[in-house]
Order: sequence, then C-alpha cells, then structure tokens
Amino acid sequence: MKRRLTFGFAAVAVILIAVLWWESRVNLSALEEPGLLETWAATTAKRRLIARAAEEVPPRPARDGAAVAMGGMQFRADCAACHGSDGRTPTDIGKWMSPRAPDLSSPEVQAWSDAELFWIIKHGVKMTGMPGFGRVHPDERIWHLVFYVREMGKKSSNP
Repeated sequence: MKRRLTFGFAAVAVILIAVLWWESRVNLSALEEPGLLETWAATTAKRRLIARAAEEVPPRPARDGAAVAMGGMQFRADCAACHGSDGRTPTDIGKWMSPRAPDLSSPEVQAWSDAELFWIIKHGVKMTGMPGFGRVHPDERIWHLVFYVREMGKKSSNP
C-alpha cells in the first residue's frame, strides 16, 4: 500500500513537472507558428465539435450558376479581406491571424462537408479570426457562399 502511494505521488510529480516545463515553452505570440501538439489538438477538437454541431443545418436551396455567382459577390464583400480575392492567397490580415486564414481551395477545407461549411460560415469559430455571419445574412445567402467555396475546390483541381 505504501509502495503504491509512493508510486502515485511520483507519477503526479512527473506529470506536474512535465506540464510546468511544457507551459514554460508555450508562446502566446500570434507571430509564431503553433507547434505540432497544439495544431493537432486544436484541429481535432474543431473537426469533432463542428461535425457534431453541423448535424442540424437548414436544407440547401437549389445550386445553380446564379447561386454560385451570388456567393461570389458575397465572398468578395465579406470574405476577401482575410482569405484574399481569389480565396487561395490570404491577405496580410489573413496571413497573421492565429490560426492563419486558410486557402479555401485546399484539400483540408474542401474535406469539410457542405453542412460543416455552412455551420462554420453561419456561426464562426471561437478563438480564430472566423466571424459568424448568421446574424447578418439569411441561410440562403450562407448556402450561396458554401456553393462558391466548393467552386474554388473544383478550379484548383482542374489547372
């Protein structure tokens, strides 16, 4: 019993020392790229939480050329300031956000489902630069943005 207690205290001490050492190395500067552990933890949590939240989104309207064009106009008005006018090359503002504004044609962004993209655009993501547009745009307009982001993925895969 005494041996288990000693082992328990030693384990707690080792964990405490490791946490304190790790925290002393953590840098809150947005100028530095995050480490692998921080990136993995944030990405994993974000993916799981958004996937769960996106299970209940309003139905998609019809997707046609006019809806995509409307999404493009909305993109230039609301999104280009960070993601860049082409959605692929973030502006200086987007480059220095933490996390950085992503290339919307990238496989990482295109891997989100339509419902997940809708949820992200409507609600935003806390502790990132991504605002939520749900209070300023109706659902149909947000769907148009989703359609436009999907078009970016098609263009990047067809040079």
